[in-house]
Amino acid sequence: MNLPVKISAALVLLLAGSAVWMHNNPPELFHIGSGYSAKIVCTNVFMAGRDADEVLKVDVQAPGNPFLKLMQVNVDREHGIVRAGILGFIGNGIAVYRPGTGCATVPDGNIAQAQKFQFESAALPIPPDDADWPQGSRAVPNEKVTQVIARDDLAGPAMRGIAVISHGKLVAQRYAPGFTMETPLLGWSMTKTVNAALVGLQVGAGKLALDQDHFWDDKGDGREKIKLTDLLAMSSGLEFNENYGDISDVTRMLFLEPDMAKFVHDKPLQHPPGSFWNYSTGTSVLLAKLWMQTVEKDALSFPRTHLFVPLGMHSAFIEADESGVVSGGSYMYATVQDWARFGQFLLQDGVWNGQQLLPAGYVAMMHTPAPASKGKYGRGQLWMEGPEAKDTASDGNADKPFHLPADIYWMQGHDTQVIAIIPSLELVVVRMGLTPDQLYHQPQAMVAEIIKALQ
Repeated sequence: MNLPVKISAALVLLLAGSAVWMHNNPPELFHIGSGYSAKIVCTNVFMAGRDADEVLKVDVQAPGNPFLKLMQVNVDREHGIVRAGILGFIGNGIAVYRPGTGCATVPDGNIAQAQKFQFESAALPIPPDDADWPQGSRAVPNEKVTQVIARDDLAGPAMRGIAVISHGKLVAQRYAPGFTMETPLLGWSMTKTVNAALVGLQVGAGKLALDQDHFWDDKGDGREKIKLTDLLAMSSGLEFNENYGDISDVTRMLFLEPDMAKFVHDKPLQHPPGSFWNYSTGTSVLLAKLWMQTVEKDALSFPRTHLFVPLGMHSAFIEADESGVVSGGSYMYATVQDWARFGQFLLQDGVWNGQQLLPAGYVAMMHTPAPASKGKYGRGQLWMEGPEAKDTASDGNADKPFHLPADIYWMQGHDTQVIAIIPSLELVVVRMGLTPDQLYHQPQAMVAEIIKALQ
């Protein structure tokens, strides 16, 4: 064998060995990316009925992360399993579909464990198209508002759906090509607000108390002083890094930890409870664990039976992790119209069809500013202002340049999912999309124009 051939053979062996090593020992960042890819494809295929290749291309790869461009997925429809990896084999991402509880990442490969957590339930009837929203899906169009949301500069890049509710009526809606009023869309951190409402149901039932600690007993390390109200206000004092740009607590929790609540529960205390505001998806997972512990049976179906069914949110579901804990900070899907129903529910102070579902005053508490947040965040997983501009000062209000009503408050999620709620105008505006946060799109401009159109 001559020298060039020997060198070529050695390189082949080296590359093969490197590939095997990378498959068995992928860098954590690759493992996170693979888990994310498997999870997003799994839910959109099995729960939203979308095409796997389209989801990989549009939802996973289009936002621009370079190594996600190399991601490949394999969908096992028979067993409800999605596998993902760089070039198809580096990263070992696994997600599994369960009826009722959607998809979960399985970072430790224990698919059988994840499959334990599911429930069977009949599909809720789709709202009839010959009845006005919210009982049905029919709009009562306002031409001026329709013209506002038709403007691409206001809707923003990669918009997927918009709905405008004025005085309890659906007056305008818009959907991007490939999406309809029946497409469930991921709310990301808007899930936190729905999770806070689930907590509120148990507060109203007398099973949780805002001024009590429900978790740490007498540990003696300060965590036993954390109250439910501290968790709701993102002021628990627990250590948690919410940076999505690298390996951090939030990415580790979502994609490397089979039991997310335990991961957060074991975090040390960094600040006295109530004294320091720190936005934390981990806090929302703890809140989900709390309300689930108070449900005597069928905790996984509790959001459906006690919130979504009463509100007529036929499409809505919140997924659970591998350990069976509802992912209260990230993974709720619903149609645009169903997200609007939840926004209207908050506008009506937790009342629906004349029934007080949330305790009187609970929603007002949710959008009362949390002291430690310096006015930016509410006491119950709501924002007091909309998305910030690139140059918004840390102590500035992002809504101020748009002259929005003082009583506005917001649900917000990653990739610019928002619901703006303005009680004084009886107005709810939903905007869903896949608009990367680094674009700093501000839907406040659209809300301001909608207000003008309604005057």
